[in-house]
Amino acid sequence: MADNPEATSTDLAGLRGVALLDALDRTEVVDASALDVNAVADAIDPRELGRSDMNRLLAALVRLSEQVPAFSLDKVDPTKFATLVARASRAQLEAVVADRPLRERVLDEIFARMGAHIRAKSLRAVVHWRLAGGTGEGGYDRYETVLSDGTCTVSREMREKPRVTITLSPVDFFRIITHQATPAVLFVTGKLKVKGDLAFAAGLVGHFDLPRPA
Repeated sequence: MADNPEATSTDLAGLRGVALLDALDRTEVVDASALDVNAVADAIDPRELGRSDMNRLLAALVRLSEQVPAFSLDKVDPTKFATLVARASRAQLEAVVADRPLRERVLDEIFARMGAHIRAKSLRAVVHWRLAGGTGEGGYDRYETVLSDGTCTVSREMREKPRVTITLSPVDFFRIITHQATPAVLFVTGKLKVKGDLAFAAGLVGHFDLPRPA
């Protein structure tokens, strides 16, 4: 590989799917004026990719964002982000969450976006999330969300008494936030467990204006 190769509009314009992933894999620095992270999202359809290609995409964006902040996951438009996740197969998402660094980056990004999508302005509630397959206590990744007067504060530390604790797999969590599944269906099929206020948990998603996939 050449020292610090830089992808230009000529290199990347018009590339889609696996061809674009291959080009990104070979690139150490991207010309942000030639291609931005949302252009990449537009050019990638997970339905056309293999099981491990979502990992390749996310790993490339994480790597490139270390040199070009414009490629950070938090710069991906909410609708485009939701579309990528919704179009990914369960096998692709399971491959992502099996990769510890990518799992943490994606989960952290999703929880960080919650505050931008909260709808309820007068709600005060604490929700604890336990996501299976993690490295924390009991084998879970844990997040605390404090909903208060139109804000949502996220922490990896469980500091307050929760109104409800929700346990599910990361993949099913992805499916809920992209409108591919409902908490009620996951609950009755045993894929989602609730401790605390069951009625509140059933309507929790309704307190957020979640982006719908394109």
